[in-house]
Amino acid sequence: MMLNSNHQRDEIPTVSVIIPTYNHAKYLSGALQSVINQSFTNWEAVIINNYSDDDTVEIVAKFNEPRFTLFNFRNEGVIAASRNEGLRHAKAPIIAFLDSDDIWYTDKLNRCLEEFKNGVDIVCHGENWVSTDSPPRAMFYGPVNRASHKNLLFRGNCISTSATLLRKDLLNQLGGFDEDQTFVTAEDYELWMRLSLSNSKIVFVDQLLGEYRRHDQNASSSVTRHLAAEIAVINVHIKFESTSLFNKFRARHRRAKAIYSAGRTEMRGGRNGLAILFFRQAILQSPFFLRTYVATILAMRNHLLGKSK
Repeated sequence: MMLNSNHQRDEIPTVSVIIPTYNHAKYLSGALQSVINQSFTNWEAVIINNYSDDDTVEIVAKFNEPRFTLFNFRNEGVIAASRNEGLRHAKAPIIAFLDSDDIWYTDKLNRCLEEFKNGVDIVCHGENWVSTDSPPRAMFYGPVNRASHKNLLFRGNCISTSATLLRKDLLNQLGGFDEDQTFVTAEDYELWMRLSLSNSKIVFVDQLLGEYRRHDQNASSSVTRHLAAEIAVINVHIKFESTSLFNKFRARHRRAKAIYSAGRTEMRGGRNGLAILFFRQAILQSPFFLRTYVATILAMRNHLLGKSK
């Protein structure tokens, strides 16, 4: 494939950037501007708007950018459906995803596309995780051996959607993202699991080429929903591994880790009582996940000191 950065000479873009959005007007301008600022220019941006009731449509229109196309699409609360809708409209052979509250650095596309010249199928780069209450944190994903099905299943996700480019034909072969309601908030994790079974070649670029915005978990319901989605993915994909006693133990340990992570999120939100309940579930799932005991003590102390919301 020839990678040409002059979009004026190419009828077909090299990269389709799929950007699902819903009521993210205050972040969307930054995301779109970061695409316009790319040193590689032969791209299109396919913006899938879930009928936002803020200024989303006006913000896109103000850019007056011919490489932007906006489609209104009702996803019924399933972001996987929006990403698949974007895939149906995408013209390029390579797909990149960008969540509407994240941004890319200027050389992101140029650097990642270099890797496709070597016959790879998927490229993932590092990101800065940013939030309002803590300094940026550099996150590097992978490495390659962590992206095997077994390691994704038993050790957790190591790939970020806004940091990933992949071949469109590969995505189409797999049927895109799974729109099962039980996977909502973990649909990307489920896709990486299926990709790992396809013998696709993945490369991790050890450069920080974007920013992932971390939002505060304001509602305990969102923590519970994500936990249920993550465990649903684990329960589906455990079937692709052997049914040995060791794998059964590892599956229980993995579920305990997911429950523990939910408890830690509740602790960070000051909901120590709920955190204690999650830690108790984690211990029941796997009493050998030792970090849970320390976290339980800390949550109980905070709860007794009145540091809970």
